Amino acid sequence: MRKIPVVSSDEKLNEVIRLECARFGNEFAPVFFSERDNVIEFLKYELPEMKIFYFSDHRADCRGIIKEIREDPWLHYGGIIAIHDDQDEKDVLEAMRDANIIAVLRTREFMAGLPRLLKIIRQNKQILFQRGIQQHLLKTISGAFVMDNDPLDITTYTNLVTNYLYNANLIGRDDKEKLHVALLELLINAIEHGNCRIDYDEKTAWLERNGDIMELIREKNRDPTIRARKVYFSYTITPDRSRYEIRDEGEGFDWRARLASRADEPGLHGMGMKMANLYVKNLSYNDKGNAVSFEVEHRRGESNTIPKIFELAHEERFADGEFVCREGEESDYLYYIVSGTLYVYSKGKLVSSLTPDDMFMGEMSFLLSNRRSATVVAKGSAVLIKISKQDFVNLIKENPHYGIFLARLLAQRLARLNARTARLNTEYLKLKAMCEPDDGANPQ
Repeated sequence: MRKIPVVSSDEKLNEVIRLECARFGNEFAPVFFSERDNVIEFLKYELPEMKIFYFSDHRADCRGIIKEIREDPWLHYGGIIAIHDDQDEKDVLEAMRDANIIAVLRTREFMAGLPRLLKIIRQNKQILFQRGIQQHLLKTISGAFVMDNDPLDITTYTNLVTNYLYNANLIGRDDKEKLHVALLELLINAIEHGNCRIDYDEKTAWLERNGDIMELIREKNRDPTIRARKVYFSYTITPDRSRYEIRDEGEGFDWRARLASRADEPGLHGMGMKMANLYVKNLSYNDKGNAVSFEVEHRRGESNTIPKIFELAHEERFADGEFVCREGEESDYLYYIVSGTLYVYSKGKLVSSLTPDDMFMGEMSFLLSNRRSATVVAKGSAVLIKISKQDFVNLIKENPHYGIFLARLLAQRLARLNARTARLNTEYLKLKAMCEPDDGANPQ
């Protein structure tokens, strides 16, 4: 069960959230707040991976809470669902700029779309609840979903995927924004041009009169035939790259002619496909033109954000082959891994490697003794933040919620070790069974 803080004093809205979460059994457990200080306390000690804020509730200081989250995004990386009344939309979008958004919805859209939203999150929780042991245990994360012609699906999936890659340090902020644009454009194209069959001239006329293509999509979906069509979205995420495929049930189009077009005049629309082609790798369509696939190359060995408590700590740089520490030496320093790869040797043998995904280096000897249990060498250049035991203890005193996080991190590493041990034991038993003679075999 995952606790979800809900910042709202609106009883009608809260009852809808309570009822819809209950439909998913023990999957989601909403916890309701209206006071800012209580929310901040909850965020610090529960570290929830999803939050719901009702920005139009004047009793709740949602903007102040967002400010608190911005001050330490490394710790409070969880996704946010923002709800607002129509008149507050501009202010909410400004307040949520650069935040880890799952969805931003008008109140009536949220009321109608919450079941769908929770279903998407449940089916793809491995890319929302990512800072856990599955990030280390699963080298490949895959998912697929059949989408209706619904704008909520478009924005939610785009946000989930781009947030995951950014929080997992697989892409930086610039690449996150580019992927966000590419995914939005291609998913919208699949719905509006593929399933809804909205041509260029119809879209132009509508935009000139109304300005919101989502309203035209909703208008088209009143036709039962169009409403029945689906968009098929799938992703595969590996450490080195991720691959995506989007397919609609439309008649397709001449994509070769569109990509070869020399028209450079920007208008109300029509540039999305070319922008997507610039922002991603290996973009290609099937012959019919109703399916597109592309790839995104990942970076390795670099952290996007640094814990707030380490911002003023000393940063050290290590060249390729340089020793960070040696087995058996005395040391009372802990390191936060900012970038690079570190090789870990025990008794002269390579036993593991560390990257920013592992976050810390040396925390076991740091906590259990003052002697290093292994030798660590930089593989390529590496940047580490060095902090003494005394400074770390003082920081924990000032920010006790970081102590909770460190305890969780160590528990996850223990769970990862147990899973690895269980896997090796299973493989050993299989191998032993293969090598042992069959009890029913005839003696020679």
